[in-house]
Amino acid sequence: MTRIRPLPPQLINQIAAGEVIERPASIVKELVENSLDAGARQIEVRLERGGAKRILVRDDGCGMTAEELPLAVSRHATSKIASLADLESVATLGFRGEALPSMASVARLRIVSRRAEGEHGFAITADGSDQTPAAEPAAHAPGTSVEVQDLFFNTPARRKFLRTEKTELGHIEQLIRRVALAHAAVGFRLEHNGRSVLDLRAAGGGEANLPQRLEQTLGGEFLAASLVLDDQAIGLRLFGWVAQPAFSRSQADRQFFFVNGRMVRDKLVTHAVRQAYQDVLHHSRHPAYVLFFELDPRQVDVNVHPAKQEVRFREARQVHDFIFRALHRRLAGGTMAEGMPADGVGPAASQPSDAQPVAQSSPLPPPTGRSPAAGAQASLPLRESSGAYAANFAWQQPWSAAEQALAEKAAGDDETTLDQARNAVGEVPPLGFALGQLNGVYVLAQALDGLVIVDMHAAHERVCYERLKSAWQADAQVRRQPLLVPVSVRLSRAEVDLLEAHDADLQALGLRVSRLGEEQIAVREIPAMLQGADAEQLLRDVLSDLAEHGQSARLQQQANALLATMACHGSVRANRRLTLPEMNALLRSMEATERADQCNHGRPTWVKLSQQELDRLFLRGR
Repeated sequence: MTRIRPLPPQLINQIAAGEVIERPASIVKELVENSLDAGARQIEVRLERGGAKRILVRDDGCGMTAEELPLAVSRHATSKIASLADLESVATLGFRGEALPSMASVARLRIVSRRAEGEHGFAITADGSDQTPAAEPAAHAPGTSVEVQDLFFNTPARRKFLRTEKTELGHIEQLIRRVALAHAAVGFRLEHNGRSVLDLRAAGGGEANLPQRLEQTLGGEFLAASLVLDDQAIGLRLFGWVAQPAFSRSQADRQFFFVNGRMVRDKLVTHAVRQAYQDVLHHSRHPAYVLFFELDPRQVDVNVHPAKQEVRFREARQVHDFIFRALHRRLAGGTMAEGMPADGVGPAASQPSDAQPVAQSSPLPPPTGRSPAAGAQASLPLRESSGAYAANFAWQQPWSAAEQALAEKAAGDDETTLDQARNAVGEVPPLGFALGQLNGVYVLAQALDGLVIVDMHAAHERVCYERLKSAWQADAQVRRQPLLVPVSVRLSRAEVDLLEAHDADLQALGLRVSRLGEEQIAVREIPAMLQGADAEQLLRDVLSDLAEHGQSARLQQQANALLATMACHGSVRANRRLTLPEMNALLRSMEATERADQCNHGRPTWVKLSQQELDRLFLRGR
């Protein structure tokens, strides 16, 4: 081996560039984050040839002085941290001081900046060497412009890895949309080859303006299909929008997660979200969401990835469980969460007060509000007493006893109308009252403001499935099935130790194993519900989860899959004629069931045509 020697500054910067700069989008990300840290309210990005030829990022931030400019292109020089304590509680997007010198080592870099109080600006040109460039006077408005030309001109091997102009532009456009979601108060403009690609006007500060920015970046379709989430506990807060399972995607292109305003891709977060959706989404589909996670900066380490795309939580298990529970509760409530009585039984009653659907996505009006079109429905008679609903399906009503009695009294007369029942009870159930059946498949019901159409098989399947799950989970101890011949499995010593460490958790889930040697275990019992399952494969799947996440949901998932099959066989089939009391019993059961909006594969179980939509179909009022 040759002797140890220091590397030249140019090579040091190029090594750092290899970690920080992957493609033009990497440069745009670093420069835009610097602009945001500088307090910019308007950021403009101009590109040529997908950013490979030229990138210009201009902002109206605080700017830099002539003395600061040379330091800005020096390695590990920053205004954002000064001590270890600052590093442990980073609140800015940038802090390493590596981005600008890294860019200068693989491209031609020029910076022009001016403080608001300065008479003029100053410019500097850097080439990544150890020579300190001098700042020269230059005309510029308050703020900073950074120009990067001919990316990878001196490293042709890396330039070959760049994709087509269209692909690189797509990455940059997606990046700007992501950043814009977290900074609604900032305006963003993106130009490519002199043509405007994005023009996102500032939506104003505060969370109240986030929906406007969401519509600007993702469109109204996402907003209309999403549920608003806002949950907090133990110093953690999760808020944003989660799309209903029916809005799922074939790829993970609508997943935006921000930690204290920083966009990240984190395996722990992805796993928690996936677990929350597992019971309402097919495994080949991807959920869509825009979520903001806030916690004490000291509880998250942002200094674990050169490009700052990953973070590490100090209490990872606690964060995972909080995200999972918050999403699980919100998805369980679904769109009926605000359509249930405050003291009712069912998902709405269990929802936290801060978890409310957005107005656009709610398929049912609030129970206390009166729709302007409600008067047009006054001719519908109610012919069956609500007491028959529970009798038919043996399901608990989502009303109090007093409301139940009033409903029965109001519905006792064949000529009682929907409005009269509402006046007696105080509200109409979220899914209204059944009118009849269509083609033996769909139940038609009249709600307070429109027509509800229910896929009776899918809806009843979800009701049965949730009922079976509740009964199975209500057992204090999961019943186990001893194996006639224990299954011997060879593992590494570390894997055997891991299983022993989680022995109590595994037994609580119905899986009992014992150690036969340093690298061998025996599976002696499995959950009775999974009788006939491949015990060795089940164990290895559980072990994989334990090693990756410190916990496993494999047993629960397999049990749920079996329960789902049982629910499918036990639910009403197409072409079966239901009586009106049976239809209403199904509607009331849905209102009292978590996740009743979707079947087990994420398809909707019901849709609603509002009175306004029906009027538009028939050109009423025109």
